[in-house]
Formats: sequence, C-alpha cells, structure tokens
Amino acid sequence: MKICHFEIQNFRKLVATRIDVADQTTLFVGANNSGKTSAMTALRLFLVHPEQFALNDFTVSHFAPLNEIGKNWLDATDAPTLNDWISLLPSLDVWLDVAGDELHYVSSVLPYLDWVGGKLGVRLRLEPKDVGELWKRFLQARKEVCETQSMIPEDSTHLKSVKLWPESLVDFIGRDMKGLFTVRTYVLDPVKLELPIDGLAKPQELPGDALPVDGTPLDGLLRVQEIGAQRGFSDEEKATGKEDDPSIFVKRKLSIQLKKYYEKHLNPFDRPSLADMGALHAIEGAQSVFDEKLEECFEKALSEVQDLGYPGVTDPEIKIMTCIRPVEGLNHDAAVQYKVVPEGDENSPHLPEHFNGLGYQNLISMIFQLMGFRDGWMRSGKANKDLTPIEPILLVLVEEPEAHLHAQVQQVFIKKAFDVLRKHELLGENAKLSTQLIVSTHSSHVAHEINFAFLRYFRRLPAGMHGSTVPISAVINLSEVFGNADDTQRFVTRYLRAQHCDLFFADAAILVEGPAERMLVPHFIRSEQFKFLNHSFVTILEIGGSHAHRLKPLIEHLGLTTLVITDLDAYNANNKTSVLPELGKDQVTTNATLKTWVPAIDNIDALLASTDARTKIMDQLFAVRVAFQTQVGATVNGDNGNSIGSTFEDALVLENVEFFRDMPGDGLARAFREAIEVSSTVSALRAALFSILHSKAKKAELALDILEAANMHNLKPPTYIAEGLAWLQDRLEQRFVAINTQAAEVTPQ
Repeated sequence: MKICHFEIQNFRKLVATRIDVADQTTLFVGANNSGKTSAMTALRLFLVHPEQFALNDFTVSHFAPLNEIGKNWLDATDAPTLNDWISLLPSLDVWLDVAGDELHYVSSVLPYLDWVGGKLGVRLRLEPKDVGELWKRFLQARKEVCETQSMIPEDSTHLKSVKLWPESLVDFIGRDMKGLFTVRTYVLDPVKLELPIDGLAKPQELPGDALPVDGTPLDGLLRVQEIGAQRGFSDEEKATGKEDDPSIFVKRKLSIQLKKYYEKHLNPFDRPSLADMGALHAIEGAQSVFDEKLEECFEKALSEVQDLGYPGVTDPEIKIMTCIRPVEGLNHDAAVQYKVVPEGDENSPHLPEHFNGLGYQNLISMIFQLMGFRDGWMRSGKANKDLTPIEPILLVLVEEPEAHLHAQVQQVFIKKAFDVLRKHELLGENAKLSTQLIVSTHSSHVAHEINFAFLRYFRRLPAGMHGSTVPISAVINLSEVFGNADDTQRFVTRYLRAQHCDLFFADAAILVEGPAERMLVPHFIRSEQFKFLNHSFVTILEIGGSHAHRLKPLIEHLGLTTLVITDLDAYNANNKTSVLPELGKDQVTTNATLKTWVPAIDNIDALLASTDARTKIMDQLFAVRVAFQTQVGATVNGDNGNSIGSTFEDALVLENVEFFRDMPGDGLARAFREAIEVSSTVSALRAALFSILHSKAKKAELALDILEAANMHNLKPPTYIAEGLAWLQDRLEQRFVAINTQAAEVTPQ
C-alpha cells in the first residue's frame, strides 16, 4: 500500500492543488512564498494536529463569502445547514493505492461493497462541529454587541466608533477555532477522480447529503512523523504535552534527543530481557559500592543533624541511597562530547556538544530523529510495548534539511535519509510496509541529488488567474518532463546535474550562449539601469544556441519567465559556410533555438525584421524572449555605418570601440586592439573581427581581461542584450505587482 497523491483545497493559497507522491522520496521545490511550507503545514494539521487549525488557514478570498453567510444568519429564522460552507472549507484528499489482500486495513472507507483493490480516497475536511449551534452562539454574541452599542449616549461619538467583538462571522470563529471546528472524514469515489489541469487539481464534489465516516479511519493505516524547519540547538527543549509530538524537535540539544532515543528503545530497566540482565547486574554492583561510600561520607553530617534532636524515637531514620539510571548520564551538558583528536587515545581532549559546528549537530540530530521514527514505527527495542499493529505506511515530512548544512552534507543527507528509514530487518524490500519521505527545500544542492522526476514544483500564480481573487499556487509534477528517457530528457537531466538546479528556485532565467556572456551579463545587470533586476533571483545558465531549445519542455512546465541570449549564426546555404550576417543575402540561421522555439524563423532577413515574434507570452506571468544581434550604428576611426554582429564578442566591440582600443591584455584583447587600429571603416572592422573570432579564439580569456580592466564600468552591453534585460526587468516588475496584489479587497472583517 502506498500514498498516490494528496489534493489540498482551500488551505491558504493552495486553493486546488494535487501533489503526486513518489514511492520513496518526493521533493518540494519552488521560489520563496510559492506554497511549499503551506503544503507541509496542511499535511501536518490534517494528519497529525487537527486541533491546531487557525483562522488564517482558510484561503483569504473566502473571508468575504463567510462574512456574507454571517450577515444572512442575522435575519434567518431557520437553523442553517452546512451546504453554504462546503465550497469554502479547507480539506485534504488522501488517495491510496491498495492491493486486494490489504482490504482489512481500509474496510471502513471502501467506496462500494464490490471494491477489490486499486485507488481509494478519503477527504479530511475542516468544518463546523455543529452549524446550528454555531449560528446560535454567533447571534447571541451579535445581540450582546448591539445591546452594548444601544446604551452609548448619542453625544458620545468617540465611543460609537469603538469596534466590539464580533464584528463579523469571520471575527467570531477566529477566536475559538478549536472549540467550533473539527476535522471529519468522507469517502471519495475513485471513478470521479480527475487529472489536474495546468497544475491545478479538480477535486470531486461530495453530494450535499454525504455522511462522514465514524472515528478516524487513517489511524492504524498511516503513521506520520515530522522534522520541522526551525531547529535551534543552543536553546532549551521545547515543552510539550505529547512525547510523540513532532514539535518537540523544534528546539533541542543533541544530548536530550539521545536521551529520548535511549528511553524509548534501549533502556534496560524498561521490560528487561535476558540480554539486559548483564547490564542490570553491573548497575546493581556499582550502586552497592556507591551506597557504602555515600554512608561513609555523610556519617559526620548526619550525626550533626541528630544532635539537633532529629530524628527522634518516632521519626524515620535518614538513609542515603542511590538510584542509578543510565539514562541520567545523558541528562547534562557534557553528555555528548567530541574528540578534539579523533584518532587520539582515551586521554585526548574532549569538548561539549555545543562546541561543535551547527551543521554537524543538525545532521546528527536529523539522523537520530529518522532512526527514532523508524524504530518507533517498527516497535523496535523497548518500543515493542506498543501492542497496536504496525501501520502499513510511514510518512515522514522534513522541512528545509539544509539549515546549517554546507553543500556536501546537504547532498549526503538527502541521499541517505530514505535508506536510514528503511534500515531494519523487517523492511528493506518489503512491499507490505511502505516508507514515503516528503522533503521541502530551498537548496539547489538537495534538488541536485534527487531524480528530477520526483520533484514537485510549486508555481506562484497572480490574482485573476483561474478565477481567483488572490494569489494562489499550482503544483507541477516534473515526472511529466523527466519521466521518459528520450534524447531531450536525457540531455536536460545530465545538463542540470553538470550545472546546477537553481532553475527550480529562481524568479526568472537567462540562458546565454557561451562563457563570455556568462561572466559579463551579471556585470551588466549590476548597473543602475537594471536595479530591480539586480535585486531579483535570476539564474544564468550557459547552454549555447544549439542546445537552449532543449530546455523548452522544462521551462514551459515551470512557467518560468526566460530570456535567451544567443547568436544569429548566419549561414550561406549555397556554399555551406558561416558568414557575416547581412540583409538581402538570402542567409539562414543554424541556431536551433531561433529556428524551432522563439521566434521559430530561420531566414536572417525575417529574423532581423521581427519584433513581436521575438517574445512568446504564455500567460500573465510566463513569457520567453530571445535576444540576438540586430542592426545598430557604429563608429570606427571616424567612419559611421550600420553594423550587425555575428557573435556576442564582435557586437560588444562594435558598440565599445574606444574601450577595446585602450584595453590591455594578450590574446583576443591584443587582436581586437590591432584590428581597431588598422580598420578604416565599420565594414573593415566587422570583417576583421569575424576572422579573428573564427580562428579558435579563447573567448573566456577575453572576458577575464575585461573583468580585470580598471575602467570596466564604462563598458556598455550590446543593444540586443540591453533590450533583452530591460524586457526581463519589466516582466519581473509586473510579476512582483501581480503576485503581491489582490484583485479584490479581502479582509477578515
């Protein structure tokens, strides 16, 4: 049995979201504020802590309809029903894949009597415990407000402006969510299960007369554990009422975690077995010797107490005895220590745990928690006193494991975490006991180590899209991009592993042709002209014009605004040679991106004449633009003329002739200086630069010489790049406004 997917409705910005769950590890990725944490919180609240729901867990655009319900209640004479609430209530659909021989686990939630296995779903919905009672209490509260307001004298205008609780239904329920709401379970129909559209789920509608299932049917079926994002190792342990409450791991010293693990799984005093008898015998011997020493040490002190008349004849005699418990040896600051010289002898120096780096503490802490989750699930060691049957599914939620970890350790953790959860003699390849790990992250290093088909990309959508009045999130299943091993998918996977995975966390992407652009475009972005762009999270990938189009499926699935900076790559089809781009010569481009993606044109004259075709707008937030060399004016040694660059380098020189005339350096820098010096016309310089750049020039060395130049601030980006960056900045500014502005004013009043 495994979890297939979750569907979350009306929970914060997750209005209708499906999250497909991989058989082993599922990774949540996406830019900041894209909904990853909301999804993890929804899983925790619905599956573990339903008593912790708060008002703001409702989607904020639903406050206005809820308040409208409250207004209607003020004039109602008949008790209301739940029907008006159903479309507004947060819910979590849990869909399982259940084998035919596992029906005994799900007998209480079978969709039909003849169901024999396959997909099975239940809906957990947060709803009023009793709508009629809620109505009565709200009316009483509003009546008391009206009575109070009626007693205010007419001339006390300052008192009339005072806001009294509750102003609205939302205001009323926000004060006592725990008392007014509960989570109930409903059975779903597998036949009505629909696929998402554009990353948004299509959850099935329950009939108005649907009855909830008695009890909590997921108990005994699903065991959920969580490692939260905030882990402060220097702070005191967080108090909690439940030992298995995941929140106890929020703030904890490593020694305390080891103590907890020892108590639950290793303590020989807890239901001792034959294997524990040797340890208990040694403890009793140590206790006897220690008691004798204590009596000797305290003899004089106790005799002084007796001189004061205590204990008397009728008073109990004082006796000093110890109760040695090994677990107490872990209950102090020096319980966990680190050897300063790992290979030294036993007398080598040791330091307390807080002297070690937070990264190591965090890694060890998380591993011990995973071990505890596994051993608790399998009733290992002393945990076997739990006589309830082992749940068939262990679901572990881990938020931001990268906290305090350097890149290599992040990669080690995500590669080993699932193995730790399965390292038990009853697990391994046992298909009857499933472990599923869900991790949310902001780290490209963590994403790098996971099969990209198991990534779930959270995409922010602005107010107005898909009929929403507030910004929402959609979740993209990247198995649709990486699920098949065709040439494009193999290339993209290998390329991202060779580069980095910042695409999954960026606000926008810039794909560049070569190393020179990769080094110099960030310098152009840092100029005052692109101030907003410089403060945005933009990832720059060097991929080349002949391969950039291979990223098209991924870019379009992510809905990631992208600027492709590439070269015209003019070609004479008659003599089959690369040539300087010129108008009216019937030239074509060999650039696959220009031919097959944007603008999907291969004729050079048509490309240079294109304007709108260089931009492909997909939706309100997502667009792709291509930037390539265009015709611009140039001046060389007094000669003015039009010029079309063939590469980034010659376009850069033609628009910065004076900069390169004086720039020191060897290689291309020297060749450019000499070409400028001997060229009397723009055309002559173009031809000279074309010849230089097609003679196995080391373009990366030129970029390094430019970065070293004292007057680099005088270098202007080529016009085609400046226009592309200006377009990208404008798109990001529009995007910022769209995802931070609501189409309708929504308040919880």
